[in-house]
Amino acid sequence: MSVDFRKLKSFVKIVDTGSVSRAASLLRTAQPALSQQIAALEAHFKHKLLIRSNVGIAPTEAGLILYRHAQLMLKQIEQAQVDIDQSAKSVAGRVSIGLATYSSSSALSLPILKEMKARHPHIVVHINDSFGQILSELIMTGKMDMALIYAAAPIKGVTLQPLFREEMFLVSPPGIELPGDSSAPLPLAALQDIPLLLPSKAHLLRRLIDDALARARATPEVVSEIESVPALSAAVLEGLGSTILPASVVTETAIFSGAQVRALTKPVIDATVSLCVADHLPLSEPAIAARSVLLDVVGKLMSSHHQGIKPA
Repeated sequence: MSVDFRKLKSFVKIVDTGSVSRAASLLRTAQPALSQQIAALEAHFKHKLLIRSNVGIAPTEAGLILYRHAQLMLKQIEQAQVDIDQSAKSVAGRVSIGLATYSSSSALSLPILKEMKARHPHIVVHINDSFGQILSELIMTGKMDMALIYAAAPIKGVTLQPLFREEMFLVSPPGIELPGDSSAPLPLAALQDIPLLLPSKAHLLRRLIDDALARARATPEVVSEIESVPALSAAVLEGLGSTILPASVVTETAIFSGAQVRALTKPVIDATVSLCVADHLPLSEPAIAARSVLLDVVGKLMSSHHQGIKPA
C-alpha cells in the first residue's frame, strides 16, 4: 500500500472536523471509503491513528505526529501546483498571518495588506486576529505560516523573534474624571474604584494586568470581560468603563476616537511582541516574501516612535 495525498487529505479532514461523517460530507466521499483509507494508513504505519470518544474522533499521539507531517506535505503539494501555474509570473500563492488581539500588531493589518499588494500582488494574504484560537498552536501545526504574538519565553514547536515591547495605557470614556493631573502617569493603585472592561483570564494581556494590579495591591472592579475590540471600544465610548491597551491600538484606529489615554505606572505594564514561526516547518516562498514585508512594516512602526513602543 502506498501513502498518497488523497488518503492524507482525508485523514487531515477527519482530524479537523472530529467526525468521519462531517469529513465525508465536505470531501463528498462515502463514509466507508474514508474508513478504508484510515485503515490503510494505520496498516502502513503500524500504529492506531484515531480514537473515538463521546465528543468525537481525536488523533492518538502517533496520529498527531502524522497530522503535522501531512499538513506540511499537503501545503507543499498545493504550493507546488501554484508555483507551476505561476512559473512565468511573480511570486504567487497564499500566506496566513496571525496578529495578537489587543496588541499594537493588530493595527498593522492594513499596512501589511497594502504593502503586500504593492510588492506581491499575486499572493493572497489571510489575516487572523480573532479570539478563541492560540496562534502559536496554529503555527506549530502548520495551519498558519507566521504570527505576531505576545511572548518572550520559549514555546515548544515554534521559534520566537522578539521585535518590540509595548507599554499598556488606561483608555477611558471621554469626559470622565480620573485622579491626579491628566498629563501625569496614573499609579495602578488608583484603579481600585474604576470600572474596568478587560479581556478574559485566558488572554495573556489579562494575566499581565492582573499580576501588575496585584503587585500594586489594587483589586480591580471588572464589570465586563469583552473579547471583541469593536465591542470594547463601543463600551468604553458609551461610558461603561475603562480598559487597558497599548496606546497605538487607540491612536491608530478610528474606533476609539475621543477616548482618553493615560499612562500607567507603579508598576508599568508592558509586554514583548515576537514574530512566531514553526521550528520544524520550512516557510514557503510566499511566506518568506510576507515575512520580509512584515518585518519592514514593523521597522517603520519602530522608527515612527509611537507612544509606548520600545525596542525588545
